[in-house]
Amino acid sequence: MIENNRMRIDKWLWVARFFKTRSLAAQAISSHKIRCNGDHVKPARDLKVGDELEITIGQTVFVVIVQGMAEQRRPAPEARPGRARYRTIHC
Repeated sequence: MIENNRMRIDKWLWVARFFKTRSLAAQAISSHKIRCNGDHVKPARDLKVGDELEITIGQTVFVVIVQGMAEQRRPAPEARPGRARYRTIHC
């Protein structure tokens, strides 16, 4: 876990495996497909535990509450459980 509990939002989206690369995460953020606490943000914004993200991928919207940070990207089965609590909304 990261000591200060802060991480760039593009890196967190990649580590949590919502996107295959950080650049894809940054593109989604720049395209306003990601909201943090209801606001559009830039890829360099610091994310902290407790922040709520709204992630739109295609027709699916994930509403995520950040519960932790990890230094490194972990295997897929370990990535989402414990890092975030989320619900899926299909449009």
